[in-house]
Amino acid sequence: MKKSFISFFAGFIFSLGLGLSGMINPQNVIGFLDIFGQWNPMLMFVMFGAITTHFIFIKFVINKKSSPIFALKFRISDKTEISKSLILGAFIFGAGWGLAGYCPGPAIVALASLNIRPVLFVISMIFGMRLLNYFKKMTV
Repeated sequence: MKKSFISFFAGFIFSLGLGLSGMINPQNVIGFLDIFGQWNPMLMFVMFGAITTHFIFIKFVINKKSSPIFALKFRISDKTEISKSLILGAFIFGAGWGLAGYCPGPAIVALASLNIRPVLFVISMIFGMRLLNYFKKMTV
């Protein structure tokens, strides 16, 4: 029960941040990518805030504590390999993000707006995830 509440609270804070920063509005993302038109720097400030927060977290939490407060150990990936599937996945993610103006987190938060665009995006995203699992099973 405690883990569920902590996960819910963290997700709530994240979604609140996405909403307050305007990242659930696809026009902010598309405006950031439109460097030769009406460029909107909002996403740059959100990214800077995220990078700063992450830097502080790494510098003062992970490097100073032996374990997290609500878990037995920190779970940090040691994978450093840049594979074909990583590059392809990043390309597909970036293309979808640029075309639709949504990435998974903001799209899920935008479902609360009851607008059809995020609903269609999330349905398409789930379909794409299922399709990937199907193709992975075929190649194994």
